[in-house]
Amino acid sequence: MAAVALLLCISVAANWAWRDMQAHLDRPIKLDRPSTLFEIEYGTSLTRIASQMKRARWLENDLFLVLEARRLNIGSDLKAGVYEVYDGVTPRELLNRFVEGDVKVFDITFIEGCNFSDMRETLAQTPHLRQTIIGKDVAWILSRIDASLSSAEGRFFPSTYYFTSGDSDIQILQRAYRQMRDILEYHWTSRTLDLPYQTSMDALIMASIIEKETGRSEERNQIAGVFVRRLKLGMKLQTDPTVIYGLGDLYDGNLRRKDLERDTEYNTYTRQGLPPTPISMPGEDSIRAAINPAEGKFLYFVSNGDGSHEFSTTLREHNEAVGRHQMSPRQTQ
Repeated sequence: MAAVALLLCISVAANWAWRDMQAHLDRPIKLDRPSTLFEIEYGTSLTRIASQMKRARWLENDLFLVLEARRLNIGSDLKAGVYEVYDGVTPRELLNRFVEGDVKVFDITFIEGCNFSDMRETLAQTPHLRQTIIGKDVAWILSRIDASLSSAEGRFFPSTYYFTSGDSDIQILQRAYRQMRDILEYHWTSRTLDLPYQTSMDALIMASIIEKETGRSEERNQIAGVFVRRLKLGMKLQTDPTVIYGLGDLYDGNLRRKDLERDTEYNTYTRQGLPPTPISMPGEDSIRAAINPAEGKFLYFVSNGDGSHEFSTTLREHNEAVGRHQMSPRQTQ
């Protein structure tokens, strides 16, 4: 009888412990904020994960999670990564997410008109992204993306890209490069005839200038039309953004007459035709405009001071517009 009683006590105790463990695993986690991040590094053991959760006060007894995972034979199936833990989630739900690899998805955004240096800075400042290009020169980076590339400027599409912890900066650049290549190729195949471009790269260079000239989508085709007509007529483009790009670190925020006269390979006041490379990462609207410019007779434009532009057909009309909108008239655009 004593043995039976002992077995009964053990059974009752085991049943109680089982129920307590299950109840504990189904108890909502309380956070002091809507959510927080929890990282499982590669090679982290089940017991260590449970211990980390206990230290975070998500578990009263880390053994409960270990036993449940082993009971389900999933102890070795937990995926590394960064997980977003929400207030009110249960340890059991977290365990299932760890097995499914339901990791947090992060994003990084490159704005239209940025240059390659801007992109590198954005990449370097992005948490949870594996850094591989810090300290590397541009040639090294390009060799990991496309051995045929000679310049990085303009070759990466400005957009939002998504990644998970452990993805690398070079992977983001590879995706941005493929996106730009595909978008440019798509629009180039439907281009307007009689454009003054030898290759799609010329169109990309033009698009990068348009991107820096205006933030207004409705003006891009008109600006493209002005530049295309100037090229056809043998006129210099005379566009400030190319001068600024050519100045590099010498540009202090103010463009002066001496800057316009300083000859660089990007100075479209001193040199004919397009600059040798793009000067920014253009968005799709600018690419579309460069390849399908507006028809008309405008050869000049000047900023109205509100982000829009006034377009002119003759130099006299343009100088009058400059006088209305700018303190120091220049025969630009």
